[in-house]
Amino acid sequence: MNKRILCALMMMVPVGIAFASEAAKLPQGVTFFGATVLAAGLGVGLAAGGCGVGMGLVIASALQGMARQPELQAKLQLNMLIGFALIEAQVLYALFIAIILLFANPFTKLIG
Repeated sequence: MNKRILCALMMMVPVGIAFASEAAKLPQGVTFFGATVLAAGLGVGLAAGGCGVGMGLVIASALQGMARQPELQAKLQLNMLIGFALIEAQVLYALFIAIILLFANPFTKLIG
């Protein structure tokens, strides 16, 4: 499995270099927008992946706690739902920042 990932990454390096040489010919605003789109996509993707891992850990821990002490089920469910809300809020913050960067980017004035 690791060899496949390494081979795929090694095949992508020349493609990235070719695209980088083409991007050098583009105006500065176009490359800035492309970098903004890439940053927004990666940010939301990483936030969503972290959210999935976090929610999985919360569910696993709550189910283990309920299995060990069934009388605490109501408290554990309440804490689990509060944890879900806090985890999901982080993803929404990342999404809002990505939308701001894409549609109302405050740094576009700096590139002239």
